[in-house]
Amino acid sequence: MGETLKTKENRVANEVKKTFTVTGMTCATCAKTVEKALKKLDGVKFAAVNLATSTGFIVAEREVSFDEIKKTVEEVGYGVSKESPEDVERKRYKESKRNLIFAWLITAPLAVLMLYHMFIAEIPYFTWIEVFAGAFVTFYVGRATIRGAWIALTHRHTNMDTLIFFGAVTSWVTALLDSLGLPVMSFGAIGTMIVAFHITGRFIESYLRDRASKEIKALLKLQAKEARVLTDKGEVMTPIEAVKEGFVVLVKPGERIPVDGVIVEGKSSIDESVVTGESIPVLKEEGGEVIGGSLNLSSPIKIRVTKVGEDTFLSQMIKLIQEAQGSKVPIQALADRITMWFVPAIIILAIASAFVWYFNYESFLPFVEKARSIFPWIIQTSDPLTFSIFVFVATIVIACPCALGLATPMALVTGTGLAAKKGLLIRNAEAIQTSKDIGVVLSDKTGTLTEGRPKVVDHNLSDDLIKIVASIEKNSNHPLAKAISELSQESVPIENVEEIPGEGVKAYYEGNEYFVGKPLDYSRYDSLLSEGKTVVEVRKNDEIVGFLAIEDPIREDSPAAVKRLKEMGIDLVMITGDNEKTAKAVARRLGIEKFHAGVKPSEKLDLVRTYQTHGKKVAMVGDGMNDAAALKGADVGIAIGSGTDLAIDSADIIITKGGISKVVDAIEISRKTFKIIKQNLFWAFFYNVVAIPMAMMGLLHPVIAELAMAFSSITVTVNSMRVRK
Repeated sequence: MGETLKTKENRVANEVKKTFTVTGMTCATCAKTVEKALKKLDGVKFAAVNLATSTGFIVAEREVSFDEIKKTVEEVGYGVSKESPEDVERKRYKESKRNLIFAWLITAPLAVLMLYHMFIAEIPYFTWIEVFAGAFVTFYVGRATIRGAWIALTHRHTNMDTLIFFGAVTSWVTALLDSLGLPVMSFGAIGTMIVAFHITGRFIESYLRDRASKEIKALLKLQAKEARVLTDKGEVMTPIEAVKEGFVVLVKPGERIPVDGVIVEGKSSIDESVVTGESIPVLKEEGGEVIGGSLNLSSPIKIRVTKVGEDTFLSQMIKLIQEAQGSKVPIQALADRITMWFVPAIIILAIASAFVWYFNYESFLPFVEKARSIFPWIIQTSDPLTFSIFVFVATIVIACPCALGLATPMALVTGTGLAAKKGLLIRNAEAIQTSKDIGVVLSDKTGTLTEGRPKVVDHNLSDDLIKIVASIEKNSNHPLAKAISELSQESVPIENVEEIPGEGVKAYYEGNEYFVGKPLDYSRYDSLLSEGKTVVEVRKNDEIVGFLAIEDPIREDSPAAVKRLKEMGIDLVMITGDNEKTAKAVARRLGIEKFHAGVKPSEKLDLVRTYQTHGKKVAMVGDGMNDAAALKGADVGIAIGSGTDLAIDSADIIITKGGISKVVDAIEISRKTFKIIKQNLFWAFFYNVVAIPMAMMGLLHPVIAELAMAFSSITVTVNSMRVRK
């Protein structure tokens, strides 16, 4: 027998997830090497390492300590830091900027001298200038590249630094050999330029990657460092780490709210746009929940802290985004397999090309002469060793595994960042690839198509019966129960409360059995049902004693979202526990053609399976609690966030605020992101397929090759940023 849903939920509940910063990575092969090492760690079920964000992510069956992770990563030559990726990136950016300046202070004058030496007049001891200048740039300024190559080689793998190392060092060695009187043309200045262009490309790439992930960085900046805690001695500015649940903090107008909590004094407009995607400020008063990171606009408020540290909405939000950015989409598997073998293959091809040219140079000379008329940068020499080195260096530096490695993660970083900005948290990166193919959206009615704030608009109950019914409904979590319980502030002693899923609530009061829920005969309430109202019947000892008519206003954005889904060729099917007449009335007002009424929570998964058998990808939209089975069973589960609670493990995507219109946003972001991923992969493959053979044929100069290599990585990064537009 297969694994039951309950077993799966228990298994998921026992999983431990960790996100951490990985240092020392320079290309996709580095990330893949760290990832393979983490997967071998005892208890780790899944591991993903993201080059674009310098983060690692694991899912384990046990608690894995930071020291275990650090040791595992260090064994393959890389590091783990407790600092945030942003702090690590800031330090790396500062160091890259310094190296860039040093590289060009030496390389620019050297390039001018090289041109003067080649075309105007010979400079005495120029090759010795190349030797010393090249040594400084290659081994000091480019020491991070040398270190990266050495780490890779000593741990029996290769990376992008390996290619630059072989290309630059080989060029520098030619200058040294030429200076010592050996008959080899010097490529010393070219080796220096290779390193300088490589550092420049890395600097630009780092800058663009920083911009591409600006949404997650904006969220991190919202995390408060201090809070103004109210004590017996007055206001005390307290480090956020020392703030505990139950503390009362004061937030003045214009300040960021530092914690999650409930307003205990004051009333103010709150801007929650950064964390919910809603641009219109919300008026909050006593009893209202506030989210850390949102902005207090108009008046001072006092807040009782309800959540601190990793439990806060903002921390959970950041964690979920980082997990999504650290995970992978299926299409990335091909690129990963290629990048693992890419660098060793290039080294073999470069060596093979050099040998072929060395032993067949005279035979190929007519081809070289003819090609030089088209490609003037091809060197003119009669020495086969010199030309072989020329081909070797060009082939080594033209190859670009970075473009392949960045193609998918860069688009994911930008896409998940855009989603967060719109109030969508994509928990599972695979949902990015799946959502684009959604053919059917199954949507719950209450809280998704409607506002989820139902109100009693009519009833025929006596005052005493209202007290009894309101007291019974206070024991239920159903959205309709909240509306009924608000009818009376007085409570009466209720006994033996039993909630019957999909039916209603049964309880006892003064020895009598009361039932509040679905009517026995809906035809008694035809006029109310035809208006789209939900009818709740009240029975005492199985006799009908009254009814309540409840209405849940349709969300303002629902009609436009339903229309947009139709235009996208997606079928929207409404699922509701309401009776058929109420469901039909709501569906008619929204323009929904298909709906299922009277559906119990246990039947929703069956509907998901039914639509999947028709060969279409199915998205299920629900509240993440009653709909857990259907959310897990759907190709993409989309949960409506409840208040500040993001702990909805059943969903792939969480809507922090809003309704069905956010589903449209999710599908559009998926389609746009995946389109960019395919473009990135195409151009990365195309670049390497065209450029590498040209270099092997001796048609590319090493400097041009290095420029092209840097340009390919930058192009992939820039193209990924188009997701936001």
